[in-house]
Amino acid sequence: MAVDEKRLTARVQNGQPMKAVIPAAGQGTRLYPQTHTKPKPMVRVAGKPILGHILDGFVRSPVDEVVIVVGVMKEMVTEYVTDQYGHRMEVSFVEQEQTEGLGHGIYQAHTVVDEGPICIALGDMLFDSDYGEFLAAHDDLGDVDGSIGVKTVDEPSNYGIITIADGRIAELEEKPTDPTSDLAISGFYVIEDANWLFDAIKHLIDNDIRGAGDEYQLTDALQRMLEQGAEFGTFDVGDWYDCGRPETLLEANQVLLKHRSDSDDQADAATDSSVVIQPADIGEDVTLSASVVGPYVSIDDGATVEESHLTNVIVGRNATVTQANLKNSIIGDSATVKGTPHELNVGDSSELQL
Repeated sequence: MAVDEKRLTARVQNGQPMKAVIPAAGQGTRLYPQTHTKPKPMVRVAGKPILGHILDGFVRSPVDEVVIVVGVMKEMVTEYVTDQYGHRMEVSFVEQEQTEGLGHGIYQAHTVVDEGPICIALGDMLFDSDYGEFLAAHDDLGDVDGSIGVKTVDEPSNYGIITIADGRIAELEEKPTDPTSDLAISGFYVIEDANWLFDAIKHLIDNDIRGAGDEYQLTDALQRMLEQGAEFGTFDVGDWYDCGRPETLLEANQVLLKHRSDSDDQADAATDSSVVIQPADIGEDVTLSASVVGPYVSIDDGATVEESHLTNVIVGRNATVTQANLKNSIIGDSATVKGTPHELNVGDSSELQL
């Protein structure tokens, strides 16, 4: 789907270029122990941090500026983004000092986002589709105040849910106990008037209106906008990957590696004593010895793999894996694993003898 260049040009001429807000301040407790020593967006998958894949999507989109909401271990995020993307796009950072919900995190961006359109991409969600496709789908909806990417799910009570009437969103609810719909909010939003959204969130904060998890929810702010007369549409996001859980992080690693392998037409490779089965990503200064690595293996810089067989595994920076047969596992930075486990989720700087 082509980006609507006429609408984009009109926005720029009216002084309203599109900005993106990425909330990346959460602790990431569902990814423990990986997130004990790094923020969730910095967890590596398919050769780079989750946040890197998200920013790659914006490099290829009509977005002209990205605002990243940082929190725990913020220095890791700011240093990585500045070094790797500061020369490729305009980036600014705002801090969420207390994690009081997604709505609260988004509100922190009001200090740097002027009146005009914004899109929001959650910092732990990856998609098969490109962000440019989502923005084009939003423009195809016509005269709406915003739009939300959606997907049908099996367990709607675990998600923000929307109800449709006459082709437009009629209601939004965050993690309802008795869902009226199986259409889940995917984690990508487009809002034509950022100030309207910020005002809705401010109303929640000023009046201490908290939603699911006793937090200020973005879903509740969008529902307030609906009640004030906003008109929201939807677009389908296709496949999505919530990288906030170990099993879906590994699934995202598989999909991203396969896409890259398909586009680059990579072949299996062999060293003097090891075999790499594609798709796989091998970082710099990695030592492979007497091992079979792949498919669906991502090994970060400086890691060592000896006398091991790895399938569907993420190995962190400077980690060591010896005499192990690993499947469906995540090994953190500087961790040491020796033995023959079947499935692991080992945090940074850990050491196991099995």
